[in-house]
Amino acid sequence: MTKDGKPSCKASPVDTAQWNNLNWGRIISNVKWLQACLGVKATQEGNHRKAKRLQWILTNSFSGKALAVKRVTKNQGKKTAGVDGKLWSTPSAKMQAVKSLNRKGYRPQPLRRIEIPKPNGKKRPLNIPTMKDRAMQALYLMALQPVAECRADRNSYGFRPKRSTADAIAQCYIVLSRTNSPQWILEGDIKGCFDNISHEWLKKHIPMDTTILGKWLKCGYMKGNKLYEV
Repeated sequence: MTKDGKPSCKASPVDTAQWNNLNWGRIISNVKWLQACLGVKATQEGNHRKAKRLQWILTNSFSGKALAVKRVTKNQGKKTAGVDGKLWSTPSAKMQAVKSLNRKGYRPQPLRRIEIPKPNGKKRPLNIPTMKDRAMQALYLMALQPVAECRADRNSYGFRPKRSTADAIAQCYIVLSRTNSPQWILEGDIKGCFDNISHEWLKKHIPMDTTILGKWLKCGYMKGNKLYEV
């Protein structure tokens, strides 16, 4: 509390000490164990109720929240703020962030949209979430990824962990080097895929908390000082 009786926005020294002394080996181990249970013991067995319960446990666990904050404060976007202008650059801010990652009362803020120049002279829109929204997305990704990995096509390689372009090239060679291999390769691109994809389809088919997903889909974006809804 401040001298005038108002809540202080400063974190205590205890928060700094807590973050610096976290046992990351144990935290990562806890998350991996829950993910293994999600992927192998729940999804592969077809026990959807158990998978949903394990997802809830992971997204509400201290280990999951701490690892989510660590990931978003270690990646390349750690110095790029969202619409609130906040960055989690100190140990105390990171510890406070862990405590703030709660489903109850959570409301994502609009994305901050900037335009990136392309080689052809056009511009590509880039949407930047706030640090808190990034951390919440990282947290729920941990609970969604094991389920997705169990259900995904074994020969899909985009946006998947421990898979690379080299893996895709190797599979193409295996398929195309046979005597009876196809003679043609068709390449397709969906124009404006993420701009036009059905939100209702996503909420129906993605096995995660649909309330949180719906909030992300409808958060909109800020361009300059103007809010655009989606």
